[in-house]
Amino acid sequence: MVEMKSYCEAGVSMQQVWVEGGLTLCFYFTLVSSVLLTLSFLFGTFLCICYSRYGTAMEPKFIPRSRLYWLQVGLSVLLVLQALGWMVFRIARSGELPGYVVVYGCLSMLGWIWAVALLRLERRRVLVRDRTRGHSTVLLLYWAVAFAAENLAFVSWMSPQWWWTLETSDQQMEFAFWLVRYFSSGLLFLLGLKAPGLPRRPYMLLVNEDERDVEHGALLLGNSNENQSTWKDFGKKVRLLVPYMWPKGSVLLQLLVLLCLGMLGVERVINVFVPIYYRNIVNQLTDGSSWKTLATTVCVYGLLKFLQGGGAGASGFVSNMRSFLWIRVQQYTNRVVQVRLFAHLHSLSLRWHLGRRTGDVLRSIDRGTSSINSLLSYIVFSIFPTIADIVIAIVYFISNFNAWFGLIIFVCMTLYLTLTIVITEWRTKYRRDMNTQDNNAKSKAVDSLLNFETVKYYNAESYEVGHFENAILKYQVSEWKTNASLAFLNQTQNLIIGLGLLTGSLLCAYFVTEGKFQVGDYVLFGTYIIQLYTPLNWFGTYYRMIQNSFIDMESMFKLFTEEEEVKDDVNAGNLDYRQGQVEFENVFFSYMQGKEILKDVSFTVLPGQTVALVGQSGSGKSTIIRLLFRFYDVQGGCVKMDGQDISKVKQASLRAHIGVVPQDTVLFNDSIRHNIRYGRVTASDQEVEEAAIAADIHEKIITFPEGYETQVGERGLKLSGGEKQRVAIARTILKAPQIILLDEATSALDTQTERNIQASLAKVCANRTTIVVAHRLSTVIGADVILVLRDGQIVERGRHDELLAKGGLYSDMWLKQQQAQDSDSASDTETKDRKSEKLQPQTSTAGHKGH
Repeated sequence: MVEMKSYCEAGVSMQQVWVEGGLTLCFYFTLVSSVLLTLSFLFGTFLCICYSRYGTAMEPKFIPRSRLYWLQVGLSVLLVLQALGWMVFRIARSGELPGYVVVYGCLSMLGWIWAVALLRLERRRVLVRDRTRGHSTVLLLYWAVAFAAENLAFVSWMSPQWWWTLETSDQQMEFAFWLVRYFSSGLLFLLGLKAPGLPRRPYMLLVNEDERDVEHGALLLGNSNENQSTWKDFGKKVRLLVPYMWPKGSVLLQLLVLLCLGMLGVERVINVFVPIYYRNIVNQLTDGSSWKTLATTVCVYGLLKFLQGGGAGASGFVSNMRSFLWIRVQQYTNRVVQVRLFAHLHSLSLRWHLGRRTGDVLRSIDRGTSSINSLLSYIVFSIFPTIADIVIAIVYFISNFNAWFGLIIFVCMTLYLTLTIVITEWRTKYRRDMNTQDNNAKSKAVDSLLNFETVKYYNAESYEVGHFENAILKYQVSEWKTNASLAFLNQTQNLIIGLGLLTGSLLCAYFVTEGKFQVGDYVLFGTYIIQLYTPLNWFGTYYRMIQNSFIDMESMFKLFTEEEEVKDDVNAGNLDYRQGQVEFENVFFSYMQGKEILKDVSFTVLPGQTVALVGQSGSGKSTIIRLLFRFYDVQGGCVKMDGQDISKVKQASLRAHIGVVPQDTVLFNDSIRHNIRYGRVTASDQEVEEAAIAADIHEKIITFPEGYETQVGERGLKLSGGEKQRVAIARTILKAPQIILLDEATSALDTQTERNIQASLAKVCANRTTIVVAHRLSTVIGADVILVLRDGQIVERGRHDELLAKGGLYSDMWLKQQQAQDSDSASDTETKDRKSEKLQPQTSTAGHKGH
């Protein structure tokens, strides 16, 4: 039969707050339950009214799926069951049930049930004008107060009314209930800061962006969340790393990995025995043991220290050997990452390369590849060993000392790791912003240096320097925030470590004075703790470095996730080249949605024919060349070669039969010989020179001091436009393709050189299928077929004479060019006459003076 004699226990009244060196249980539990219920019901009800009146239901697609959210719900339900279980325990223990127990149990259950209701309400509804993310202030305040209330129990550490002595089973059960409340409320507060069950970005922004995405039919760029955790998509990132962690195909490297992991386990064992032998030395010195026994212990201790290292971060024999053996594995990882990324970048489409920022890409590759090595090293050889050392230490102290030491280490480690993770996550945005500003500064520098000619033309050196300085200043602002937050983190870690060491040392010293421990035990505790805190102190650094590595790798991961726009089909075969007939059948194409470049284009180039594409700029001439080379895939119709759809064959086999001379030639920063030989890398020097002769550039090359070994400079800028174009033509001649595409191939040449090149090209293109894009119509008079394009459509086709006879668009273009040439010729003649007139009076004057 349950009996309720009074509100508080016998001899205690509600007015008594402090009794026997601690808070009274009656006052404490009444205060805590009242405050929590007031917070949840008073402010929670007001919040519910606001949500029902001014809020709206969130669309399910914007509510994230999160296991941590269900952990929040589970912890709240656990606290409800804890309050009920505590009342049942008090009844079962004595049959008496003080009034404050009933009050606490009922009010706590109601408060936590209401908190769960608020948690579910925030997950389903959102205030329309609320542009913030995360939980409401009411829930965060409720969890914070609940956790702070449980910390008040530490104030009553010495009071016999509380459970800290753990001498009876009732006290141990009370302590267990407190542990459930303490860790559940603390974890709820930490999870509340992250708000895992709510959208990571303001709901109204998500809705607006989704509407714009639907309107434009494409994802918006540049909307990545600056504040998202670097551990987002952690599994995906790890899956990308796995291929680099295990060296496939090399048994030797695999054995090295296993050996390094084995040595890592040996280090953990050594770390346990070093402080034990140090304690044995102290005890044997104080107990008066024999010299032989003492000398043996000292020698073993010396050997262990040699294997472990000198402490304070100094590496020992085992660690140094492991690092030495890991070099080969690290080199393998670095090489594989760089080669795979380089190959991936070359596989990306022309569209991506035209839109890239070279400086940004290079910085991303540089930081990303180096961060993979750092990441693997930190995770395998720093994080895992540190966690293992902590677990071993807790188990050792509980089993060989007592539970208090294990609890001290556990609480200290938990606080340390939790605060390290929370503060480091908070610092993420500063590090990410610093990387962004660094990329911007480097990109501006690279872009400015690549365009130095333009800078010189417009006398803009001071503008470029100022522009670069502004970028550096923005970077330094982000850098200061990053370093300042790092200093704050270090101070927090130092405070926790110092308090933990002080608490444990005082307790150990107390047990020594009570005779429960020997002096060696105090030495063991101090040695072990300092040895444990050394890697723990580095744990924050390791975590930051891992996080920084993930941040540095984000840009590289984006490069890896860039998909190829033009891909070979799974069952694609090699092109079966027979005669070189090219067909465009009802081709539609656009670079961007809503603006078509080619509209229902159809034509056929017979084997050995030369077809010219002419028209105004932007009419789609160069696009036809790019589609044939398959830089892009058509959106409608198809392109065929010898009756085969080129989208169904392998790109490499298609391009092996095609040679291109582009309008804008870019050369490698190497010798002329290397650039010409690039057409066929197996060609001999004699073949290279023959190609140069055919391109009418051999005589020019041999006049250079270094001949064919002359360096052409960045993008070939040491050569003139005509020389670069002729090198490109020689390169194509050396390739000896069956199909030749000339995209304004002679646009950068003077008239005489153009005639020479035209003669050379005529020989090269003989009996080869040729498609020529030309602006100057005089260069395509001899073409078999001329296609006239306007606004992406073929409006005229035929030979030169036929098109002139029609009197259409081609005829108009021809007349305009002829008039322009006649005007230029007349202008040149007039200029020469004026020069002659200026010279005539000067001659007369000179003769008069002489006379």
